[in-house]
Amino acid sequence: MAPLRRDGRIPLRKVLQVGAAKMPVSHTRRGLPFHSDDSEIQMKLDVLTQEQIQKLHDASISILWKVGVHLPHPDVRARFREAGASVDEASERVRIPAALIQRCLGQAGKTFTIYGRDRSKQAAFGQGTRNYNSIAGEALWIDDVNGERRYATLKDAATAARLVDALPNLTIAGAMCDPHELTPEYGGLAAAAELVRNTTKPIGLWFHNRTVSKFIVELMIAAAGSEEEARRYPLSYPFLEPISPLRFPFDGVDALYETAKLNLPVPIGPMAQTGLSAPGTLAGTLAQENAEILAGVCITQIISPGLPVCYGGIPHAFDMRTTQLIFAGPEQALMAVAMTQMGKHYGLPVYINVGLTDSKVPDAQAGMEAGITLVCGAMAGADIFGHLGISGVDQASSLDMLVMQHELIGYVERVMRGFEVSDETLGLDVIEAVGPGGSFMDQEHTALHFRKELWFPKLLDRQFYDAWMSGGAKTMAQRCREEKERLLAEHKPVPLPEDTEKAIEAVLSGARKELEATGRGWRRGA
Repeated sequence: MAPLRRDGRIPLRKVLQVGAAKMPVSHTRRGLPFHSDDSEIQMKLDVLTQEQIQKLHDASISILWKVGVHLPHPDVRARFREAGASVDEASERVRIPAALIQRCLGQAGKTFTIYGRDRSKQAAFGQGTRNYNSIAGEALWIDDVNGERRYATLKDAATAARLVDALPNLTIAGAMCDPHELTPEYGGLAAAAELVRNTTKPIGLWFHNRTVSKFIVELMIAAAGSEEEARRYPLSYPFLEPISPLRFPFDGVDALYETAKLNLPVPIGPMAQTGLSAPGTLAGTLAQENAEILAGVCITQIISPGLPVCYGGIPHAFDMRTTQLIFAGPEQALMAVAMTQMGKHYGLPVYINVGLTDSKVPDAQAGMEAGITLVCGAMAGADIFGHLGISGVDQASSLDMLVMQHELIGYVERVMRGFEVSDETLGLDVIEAVGPGGSFMDQEHTALHFRKELWFPKLLDRQFYDAWMSGGAKTMAQRCREEKERLLAEHKPVPLPEDTEKAIEAVLSGARKELEATGRGWRRGA
């Protein structure tokens, strides 16, 4: 039990582990810096002790050797066998020894940066920044809150990119859609092209299989101007998602053979669900999730030694009442913090699913769930949070929800900035000058400091009641919609240079011809 203070209260540092570690100012826009002032404190939230971290690690190592993973990729299985793993070809089961896991963890790249076509727009991982991204793709789309869902189209990718381009707190622009009118092989490429055209930030999309990954690599080279530049300044990354429990998709693994040509980083993120695709306990879910991620790290290093990776600790609970995954229950906050600790234990950058909501609209539930989980994840020290802009549990993409979450990021970032305690900020001279009963409104000290000390929201309501009523008594959902519409009407992204546009169009044209020649087509239903 934590020691009591003289007043009988438990010290806050025992709960939040508030330390005095300092970090330097970030000299470029690489995500949002943990600290922008070296006088500010670092808040840290943990849920696991070092002993518990070791126990989870040991359990994961045991799972990977005693149970193993199902890996339906013959070439990767052969490489595992050569590396010392136990491989059963009949069951396609790979059992990975602890020594191989340790070797792969040791050689995996642990820091990386992805870049927008404006190279100052960066998302840095493992380098002391927080990054925020919109969802890479959803099948359905919601135009209006409380409205009907529809199938997403390629035009939605352009709209999503333009909006994220206008939202400064978002670091990576996701396509937010899987174009329904196009095949996955061509749709992913076409969405990538729309992202490059409509934002100068790094981009996020799904690399569905090896074919689309080859096309996207070609597009990255076209956008960068050369293969060397595309390798030096990666525009995006593929997301490797193991299928819980303990399986890997052939297409997801196979795609890495193409993306490794540019040394693209690989986030590895299974979505083990407590009680469904993982044990019915949080500890058991974490042990399995960690095992799946470690196996994914080994796969990346078996394919391309030294490839940078990101530890995607994104397990979820499963609601036995609704038979639906839970995006943002209290268990999500606990598991996200624990997964952050596990990833940092291995020295890896960490991606977690926080800042999400089970609500379908930007309402009180959405704010509560997204806010609580996001601040917990930020205080845990993860590198990236998301994916943002989702209505409910992957029910559809919603730009209105994304606008609300953007506001929330500003709130959380202000919390994480902390505050300075110094002779200047204590303000003893001004307190003495004002004296009992005076006002600090007209003091120079106030004018010098209040803009830095206070966060001023764009969407949250702080008006007097009568002013709120006379302004239409608007809800948060209404304000989000109006802000979305304003930004889309006013913001114009920086256009592509003409030669870059021609190079990208050549890639698109070549992909269409190749898909048609092989009989796969590029239009859905064609």
